[in-house]
Amino acid sequence: HSLYSVQGEPGTGKTTLALQFLLEGIRREERGLYITFSETKQELERAATAHAWDLAKLEIIDLSLMEDQLRKESQNTLFHSSEMELTQVSDLIMRQIELVRPERIVFDSVSEMRLLSGSPLRYRRQILMLKQALAKLRITALFLDDLTVSGQDLQIHSIAHGVINLSRLDHDFGGERRRLRMIKLRGVKFVGGYHDFEIETGGIVVHPRMISAQHGNDPTPGQLASGNRELDLLLDGGLDRGTANLFIGPAGTGKSTLALKYALAATIKGEKVAYFTFDETATNLKKRCKALNMDIDTPMAQGLLMIRKVDPAEISPGAFGALIQELVGHQDYRVVAIDSLNGYIQAMPQEQFLLLQLHELLAYLNNQGIVTIMTIAQAGMIGSMTSPVDLTYLADTVILTRFFESQGAVKKAVSVIKKRTGNHENTIREYSVGGDGLNVGPVLSNFQGVLTGVPRFRGDAGEILKPLR
Repeated sequence: HSLYSVQGEPGTGKTTLALQFLLEGIRREERGLYITFSETKQELERAATAHAWDLAKLEIIDLSLMEDQLRKESQNTLFHSSEMELTQVSDLIMRQIELVRPERIVFDSVSEMRLLSGSPLRYRRQILMLKQALAKLRITALFLDDLTVSGQDLQIHSIAHGVINLSRLDHDFGGERRRLRMIKLRGVKFVGGYHDFEIETGGIVVHPRMISAQHGNDPTPGQLASGNRELDLLLDGGLDRGTANLFIGPAGTGKSTLALKYALAATIKGEKVAYFTFDETATNLKKRCKALNMDIDTPMAQGLLMIRKVDPAEISPGAFGALIQELVGHQDYRVVAIDSLNGYIQAMPQEQFLLLQLHELLAYLNNQGIVTIMTIAQAGMIGSMTSPVDLTYLADTVILTRFFESQGAVKKAVSVIKKRTGNHENTIREYSVGGDGLNVGPVLSNFQGVLTGVPRFRGDAGEILKPLR
């Protein structure tokens, strides 16, 4: 029974939201009235057809059809034309309201009312008059504002019970991103900030900004072992439940294979795993697993492993977070793998927001007792390397992979750099990835400088490592 302002530039989704609001009222057996200055009835019906909506039960008043008649009548009076038009439009609106007796109204748009008023004082009085009349009739009203006449309309901000702002971000590449923000809502503790939303067939889908503190839980302690004895020794048993684990290293060192090793180990225990791949297609991932003798077809057929290709140019961070919440909160997934964060970073508009969003996402997953696995590729292959963004402080466990050379061969090494939740080996082990899967060898005790990529051998010649099979 209050007046709300929905603001946004053309193309942000105001009309879609307004029609969705009215049609939801009809579904609840509440009469709806759409009063439009800016769009014709035919245009609204075409928009409804695109969403498979039926507007048969919705009353639509197209004031643009009466604009010429109103001008002719105003020219035959001694009053200023804008004064007559505004008075006539207001009278016409109130007659239609009394005739239809709606419980929900959309007025599209107040920009026309602002132009007809001619002055801020008359405009404010007119909005106040409408607000009081609608309140007496116990009507909930949305006033759409396309911001074409002025920017932030503080006149209606002070009058309206609530103000919703819709915006659109256009990037140089990829699809546009839409965001919603509650500017004002009297008497309600609302979630502030920007919330991603999408316009889909059937209306607007909003992804509320994730706040991990609202999803508190008491995770059950435990570990996820990989099944590889040496790898589990490195981690003193495995990855702890309710932790975020980062596998970091240059491209080609086997980070994805390590992630898949833990994912498949979870499915053997009957746990559901969500594996999001940003950089590799699901088809190529399956081919690689087959070449490594890693069976992913069986757990996928059993519904224990979900592999989802994510397009960073199209998905918004809010939509990705909402998808994970659905899988964890309602479908009982216990392991989430993101391969890789390089692709996830590209889905973010600015780097500073990446850290905040990722912090909330990881905190939520940790609170739910989820084992989160993330991979990130560093720039460079040998020697000094850099990461696109430093996320190591967000991770509870950091596993580092490296290339190194020995006897004219390129080999791989793995080590655990950090583990907040327990002990871990402070050693560097060689490992290989091949047709017999993932093998972790003994400690490289006779090498110095493995992490630099150019190690020096300090043992006897007979102790030089034999190639891992």
